[in-house]
Amino acid sequence: MNTPDLWEQNSGVCIPAEISPYAPLAERMRPRTVAEFSGQEHLVGEGRILRRMIETDSLASLILWGPPGCGKTTLAHIIAAETKSHFIFFSAILSGVKEIRETFREAERYSAQGIRTILFIDEIHRFNKSQQDAFLPYIEKGVVTVIGATTENPSFEVIAPLLSRCRVLTLRQLDSDAVCELLLQALNDSERGLGKLALTATDETLDFLAEQSGGDARSALNTLEVAAGLIEQGQTEITLGVAHEALQKKALLYDKGGEEHYNVISAFIKSMRGSDPDAALYWLARMLEAGEDPIFILRRMIILASEDIGNADPRALQMAVAALQAFQVIGMPEGRIIMGQAVTYLATAPKSNASYAGINASLAEVRKSGALPVPLHIRNAPTQLMKEQGYGNGYQYAHDYEDGYAGQECLPEKLTGHVFYAPKGHGYEKSIVERMDWLKNRSKKI
Repeated sequence: MNTPDLWEQNSGVCIPAEISPYAPLAERMRPRTVAEFSGQEHLVGEGRILRRMIETDSLASLILWGPPGCGKTTLAHIIAAETKSHFIFFSAILSGVKEIRETFREAERYSAQGIRTILFIDEIHRFNKSQQDAFLPYIEKGVVTVIGATTENPSFEVIAPLLSRCRVLTLRQLDSDAVCELLLQALNDSERGLGKLALTATDETLDFLAEQSGGDARSALNTLEVAAGLIEQGQTEITLGVAHEALQKKALLYDKGGEEHYNVISAFIKSMRGSDPDAALYWLARMLEAGEDPIFILRRMIILASEDIGNADPRALQMAVAALQAFQVIGMPEGRIIMGQAVTYLATAPKSNASYAGINASLAEVRKSGALPVPLHIRNAPTQLMKEQGYGNGYQYAHDYEDGYAGQECLPEKLTGHVFYAPKGHGYEKSIVERMDWLKNRSKKI
């Protein structure tokens, strides 16, 4: 049902099927055992956690978190081949509610026979909250062991109850040396790779392909296959020029180690926070050129407008929200102009995290002191009994006082005089500081 074509059923256990010679090179070269797997030594090296789980057939529910092409799906295939379990490959992109229900019914049938089901969920972050909720009772009952794969931070994309039932394993981006090794294996492998073509490639070419893949082994291998198809008759060397032609786009200038998208978004945010519009525009361009979702970028800009600018320039939030709305109307490529304007505004705006710090301090106090009683004078008094109990007694209506300010304390008695919001002395918050100081002096005269 949800088992891909690359797997065959045999007595409830999935085994590798014969891979078509027409499958992409990256698929043909997919490691079949832990011993063949390259990279992620911190997880699959001798004595490491995932290797021990596979070798002892003692898998717990897992979330595999890592960038594209680092081996998440490959590890799932290896687990399928090396554990004594019924294995279901489930795509969050292609599967809906109907498929989810059918999957659990299938798992329950195997569970009734004493056979464990491993449910591999590709792109688990694409499931919404209610869909993720649906997995919980089946994990609790032991009907399925879930292995989810995601490129997104599970802390933000996987619901807390599911996250608490899974062990998060972080896969690292492959470095250029590891990708070069995979490319060489593909060139020399006559069974599954390009070995029968007797092709060679210079170190410079392999380094280029590895660097431009950004640590994505799948991308590097498939580009190598395209390059092999571009070799002129009678030639056996894949040159740097052929590699450029195969890539068919100007390479992004990532450093040797590569950078995952969340590192670039971090650089982008920190550039705006640091009031560096040139760097902010550069990182924006990097993300757009790499295919990052513009809506994701714009949402982060809205967060920054409140977190890092706040009331130092209240128009920043308006600008960020307007940029998102305008982009949704215009789209790309013209949408880049809107994003550029908003980025430069946010980067050059005065900065204050006072509102951000204020809400965090308030939440910390609530968690520390609990639900302190609301002062009687500001309680709601809709009934006579409440009025007799003193609800609303002594409340001073601000508009009845000069300058619309009564100077009445509104915090719980235990927190009287406590300060959560401390505006900075620059930008518009300079005016706020002046007004708050004036109000304090006004209170002394009331």
